[in-house]
Amino acid sequence: MASPERPPRSRSVVRAVRLWRPAAAGVSAALAGLGSAELAAALLAPAGSPILAVGALVIDLVPAWVKELVIGLFGTGDKAVLIICVALGAVVLAAAAGILELRRPPFGRVLVVAAGGLAVVAVLTRANSATFDALPSVIAMVVGAVMLTVLVTRLPRTSATASAAASGPDRRRFLAWTGASAGLGLLAVIGGQLVSAGTRATDAARALFDLPAPATPALPIPAGADLNVEGLSPVITPNLDFYRIDTALQVPRIDPESWTLRVTGMVEKEVELTFADLLALPLEESTTTLTCVSNPVGGDLIGNATWLGYPIRLLLARAKPLPGADMVLSRSQDGWTASTPLEILTDDRNAILAVGMNGVPLPLEHGYPVRMVVPGLYGYVSATKWVVELNVTRFDRETAYWTDRGWSERGPVKLSSRIDVPRSNTRAAVGPITVAGVAWSQHVGIRSVQVQVDEGPWNVATLAEAISADTWRQWSWQWTATNGRHILRVRATDAEGLVQTSVVRDVIPDGATGLADIAVTVG
Repeated sequence: MASPERPPRSRSVVRAVRLWRPAAAGVSAALAGLGSAELAAALLAPAGSPILAVGALVIDLVPAWVKELVIGLFGTGDKAVLIICVALGAVVLAAAAGILELRRPPFGRVLVVAAGGLAVVAVLTRANSATFDALPSVIAMVVGAVMLTVLVTRLPRTSATASAAASGPDRRRFLAWTGASAGLGLLAVIGGQLVSAGTRATDAARALFDLPAPATPALPIPAGADLNVEGLSPVITPNLDFYRIDTALQVPRIDPESWTLRVTGMVEKEVELTFADLLALPLEESTTTLTCVSNPVGGDLIGNATWLGYPIRLLLARAKPLPGADMVLSRSQDGWTASTPLEILTDDRNAILAVGMNGVPLPLEHGYPVRMVVPGLYGYVSATKWVVELNVTRFDRETAYWTDRGWSERGPVKLSSRIDVPRSNTRAAVGPITVAGVAWSQHVGIRSVQVQVDEGPWNVATLAEAISADTWRQWSWQWTATNGRHILRVRATDAEGLVQTSVVRDVIPDGATGLADIAVTVG
């Protein structure tokens, strides 16, 4: 006996079906296009990933306050968040293209081509880009447009009177085509990532060369530099834990055999170094704390490492800067720039072109093969990774990446401190509690640290022995805790007698100020 037909669907259900099916077709076509593009980028043009190129363009275009909001919310996970947001934006755009292609063809394909054109522009406007790098975006554009046409023409009939028997085969064929398109796209993405992972592994293996012995070893770290308090930041930050904040969504892969550094601009003689030239120079080792200008009061965008490199002042002395020059515009391989006062790079501090970090070659994400390390300045005006050029110039002639976006042109690190132990909002027992943390004033040094409980008197903390004026210092204080909820606050005094200010200022335009505090419940 024949089964009874289902009753006709309501107009609202039909409208919903008419929306989600072409939207699914658009998303599936986009997955096929982007998957093809990512695989092509991995195999043929590593700098041509449309997702990464558009993400990099977004980084360049967003205002500084958006950057700070993302870093404040997600810290060093900011790049993953950006990539996810770009991918979600692509999904929404693809769904709109599917609906538009059904209702107003060929405007859905026009939207896909326009998105592909944006990706081409994003790729070709990156530093050191080549025309061939646009190929993956063109592939995404063509595959996406073709698959959108194919899938939309296979949409099942969705009238209010259509029976299940009539629409079933159409629906199954559509789902099969859509699933196959999306599946192949995802497989291509995974394949591209596997190929890229293999390339990254090759890069990592290449980076494991033997560092030359320093002509001038670092000062030995005093035994008293570590207070051995559980939970306290280590004196030397392990490479894997060292913060990373930069604009590179894809870590540059630079062959050290082809790397060169040029000193140009207002100099008597331009200088060019190869990597072999740099390694043959008398390298110096020094321990230096680096800080990101985006670090909030009490934040963790700071780390201390022992670096191996060649003094920048000696390289500049070879080039002989001309009278009137007051700035060095350093340039990264990916086009990022930083403006550093010339006087900072020519005084007696350990400003170096670093090739090693904590006894090993620079990790790829921290600037391999060569980066700048400059004590006393925030990274946005000094810590150029993957550096390829030092242009001697003037502040009134040139500007840098972040100064063009509202940050100050000079960024001396501000005196600051934080509490690591105990963690904020923890519960502790009545009695003695060790309060500990770190304090820093790079290239000046720390004289003392004080801790306050509940707006009470300031108590002098015990300072660990200093490595140098360019590194942070651990501190600790014994607190006899009583019942209740308490607020603990810390402040530091630098070697010149300056007391850390309690005035609260945002990180923009040249670093945050204020006093770090934590809440602890006792009892």
